[in-house]
Amino acid sequence: MLKTVAAVLVDEFAPFEFGVLCEVFGVDRTDDGVPPFEFRVCAEQANVPLRTSLGVSLIPEYDLSALDDADLVAIPACNIRAEYPEPVLEAIRNASARGATVLTVCSGAFLLGATGLLDGRLCTTHWRHAADFADRFPDAKLDPDVLFVDDGDIITSAGTAAGIDACLHLVRRELGSGPAAAIARRMVVPPQRDGGQRQYVELPMPQTGDSLEPVLTWMIEHLAVEHTVAELAKRAQMSERTFARRFVAETGTTPLRWLSTQRVMHAQRLLEETGLSIEDIAQQCGFSSAALLRHHFNKVVGVGPKDYRRTFAASPKGQKSG
Repeated sequence: MLKTVAAVLVDEFAPFEFGVLCEVFGVDRTDDGVPPFEFRVCAEQANVPLRTSLGVSLIPEYDLSALDDADLVAIPACNIRAEYPEPVLEAIRNASARGATVLTVCSGAFLLGATGLLDGRLCTTHWRHAADFADRFPDAKLDPDVLFVDDGDIITSAGTAAGIDACLHLVRRELGSGPAAAIARRMVVPPQRDGGQRQYVELPMPQTGDSLEPVLTWMIEHLAVEHTVAELAKRAQMSERTFARRFVAETGTTPLRWLSTQRVMHAQRLLEETGLSIEDIAQQCGFSSAALLRHHFNKVVGVGPKDYRRTFAASPKGQKSG
């Protein structure tokens, strides 16, 4: 049962991610049918100001003894550093050893990783920190693509919004869908997003050399056109074999895979900025059908076009569901 929540802070913690924990677990929502939580804000020393990452300070009411009987130990994001306070690490280890669930938001996974509790465990963190995390904690089983990972008594999440998803998932897991939906309704957020959904990472333009830049630009300007390697090689004034080899060297992938990714990126923009139907977007992006667009879009982005539009469309008015 989830009754007592201890949010553990260290110096230079992130106030927004800490606010996520406060909003889900620290607000009295008993009028909405949500069971009450005892919410404790903890640090190595009680009543001593801690700096945030944004130039303001906060005074935690509890010291680390508040973790001794907490059902949930929640760790918000904080500035990544070489070392974390050993008393904090030991208190988290002890809480986990006696059966507490541990949840992290964003870079809070680095603090948890420093305890050793993520060794051999499935976990995630913000995509921007994934490479650094993997270098620091090679024994952790990092999945950098997902919103959050529920590995039983350890839940880790990606960026800020994913932290909300992870918290609501835990409430749903422990208390049922009713309390989770009530909290989400008050927060005006979706009541459930699948943890396996990919983090929304903007796909960068591939880094290229000068030799293929004109061809790549032409391909982007003519996404609706069917392209073959033979035609592209001719435009680049190369043999097919030389063109294919140089394309992989300069972009890191094959011509058709690169083109498919550019088409998906264009579809993202159209979903965000226009009310075109899915079928019309498929045609404009060079996919022969809405079904083919859905297939490639799911493969690259991790969700379908309609779900993406609901989340990111600038204005839903006048949009067709096509």
